[in-house]
Amino acid sequence: MDNEEKDFLLEKVMIEYGDELVRLAFSYVKDTETAKDMVQNTFIKCYKNLDSFRFDAHVKTWLYRITINECKDHLKSWNYKMVQVKSFINETAKSILPSTERTVIDKYNNQEIKDTIFSLPKMYREVVYLYYYESLKTGEIAEVLDISVNTVKTRLRRAKQRLAPMIKEAELNER
Repeated sequence: MDNEEKDFLLEKVMIEYGDELVRLAFSYVKDTETAKDMVQNTFIKCYKNLDSFRFDAHVKTWLYRITINECKDHLKSWNYKMVQVKSFINETAKSILPSTERTVIDKYNNQEIKDTIFSLPKMYREVVYLYYYESLKTGEIAEVLDISVNTVKTRLRRAKQRLAPMIKEAELNER
């Protein structure tokens, strides 16, 4: 594959999958700018490895897998862990002194549901996100995450079981 073909293919996948990949990355890193960085890294790896891509798999699932791995690597990094510690300290300090900002944020139910989903363990959160927000089929999710279809189904079922009481509680708090 020559550079012109690679450039064309990369541009095509960036346009077609860019927004989806940013949403996927955001579900892991929970920060828009970091999510965009993860997707940029994904496209760099995609470009570098286009020659070795066999087209056995769908390009979309290949890009999802690269993005997920980028996010997981980021979340394991020392820099990220230090940012999390600082953020935890700041949030703890803010929670001691209730702020107007926090009161306003608590009124938005959609944010509460997102927070509820983001509070799930990663293995449940990722299948919920891919299934409900990206509308992937269980087979596609299994391929992206490199797990069996039955494992995907089990994780979805368990995630629903965990979410049900949390959503009911959020609805009661809203009243």
